[in-house]
Amino acid sequence: MEFDSIDLKLLAELQRDCTPSLAELAEKVGSSKSVCGRRIQQLVDAGVIRGRAAVLDQEKVGLGITVFAHVKMKKHDSQSLENFADFMFRYPQVLECHTMMGDFDFLLKIIVPSVADYKDFFWESLSKAQGVQEVNSSICLVSSCVTTELPLSYLSGELGLSGELGGQPRA
Repeated sequence: MEFDSIDLKLLAELQRDCTPSLAELAEKVGSSKSVCGRRIQQLVDAGVIRGRAAVLDQEKVGLGITVFAHVKMKKHDSQSLENFADFMFRYPQVLECHTMMGDFDFLLKIIVPSVADYKDFFWESLSKAQGVQEVNSSICLVSSCVTTELPLSYLSGELGLSGELGGQPRA
């Protein structure tokens, strides 16, 4: 899909905050309310905007432990990999499940209230999942660079070779 400057500005604004009114968005991107409304609907219809959500502080809601689990499977056929990914989708504590190339087959991002909760999930669910050969878990101590914003500046050519916007770090 091709994006013009209005699309990119709308997407950037909505990534930062999806709560402004159409009038506020129109002012920020330099367009009219009707154009913004139509463009947003087109982006939704095209599947570019998959949803709108509030980003919660996991510590403040009592979910302070982030675990990254590398999972190695016994078999590597497409059905085994698909079955595992579908199985992990059933667990709300698994926020992300990525099929990987390399030493492990999956990388899971798991959020739980405590290490004891992860231990329970590990012994009762993850280690018992069909086809799992090995799990290596790492508990995150500090999350330093966390964002939900995609680097849209690549699409407009604004991202410099250093990987920074206009050669400058993010705010």
